[in-house]
Amino acid sequence: MNMASSPSLEEAVSELMDSPGGQLLNSARAHLRKRAMVLFGLFLTGLVVGFPIAKSIVAWLVDQAPNNVDVIVTSPVEFLMLQIQLSASFGLLLALLFLIGETTLRGVRHPVVIERFNELNLRLPRPGFSFVFSVISSLMLALFGILYAWELLTPMLFEYLSTDAKQAGLEPNWKLGAYVGFILNLCIASAIGFQAPVVTLLALRVGMVDEKQLTVYRKHIWFAAFVMGAIFSPPDPLSLFLVSLPVILLFEISLVLHRVIPRRSVRANS
Repeated sequence: MNMASSPSLEEAVSELMDSPGGQLLNSARAHLRKRAMVLFGLFLTGLVVGFPIAKSIVAWLVDQAPNNVDVIVTSPVEFLMLQIQLSASFGLLLALLFLIGETTLRGVRHPVVIERFNELNLRLPRPGFSFVFSVISSLMLALFGILYAWELLTPMLFEYLSTDAKQAGLEPNWKLGAYVGFILNLCIASAIGFQAPVVTLLALRVGMVDEKQLTVYRKHIWFAAFVMGAIFSPPDPLSLFLVSLPVILLFEISLVLHRVIPRRSVRANS
């Protein structure tokens, strides 16, 4: 084999970076460098502000524990470490939300993105009201998901798991970190799963997929919902079904909404 005729790694990387995808990557990397201090500041703010909030949240969750749930602390620093973990997660969430929001607003205006949208014959939703409505809908669905997890899933699953443990002759004691993590995982999984209508309608309206494709691959989408439920929900079958089934139901509702709501979109090059 003639090694001289093969492009070197440096040449291959250079060619890749000169491509439209490489230009977009370079632009994103440069933007991240400019925003590094802002992102760090948001993380630090979330860490500092979130620490007392995390303490209040943990104390409230323990106070709201059902009668059949005994929360124990196995280490003197467990409560402190849990507060630090939650406040750090809050800081990361602030930085991530800022990054996603700014990337979304700037990305749709990037020349490479607009050109690619034109090549794929995709449409961009109208700015203004449509964007605000999408954000509000996403936040409302996340809130409904959290309420669903807190009001229905949490008490039902605690009762189910406690009864199951007692039938096996075990005393169901919960470590503080496991108890808080169990509730937060359910809330996060439900908040994410309840975004199914927004994601589905957005994909349909911009032309990424059409309704016929989603109908053909309905079984695959249902299976993906169960996979998501297995990843984000606690490791028991009841949690899996209670997290996955609302996602499937909301997906089907979004298909109905797509047929009912009139389409108002513009082309990427308009």
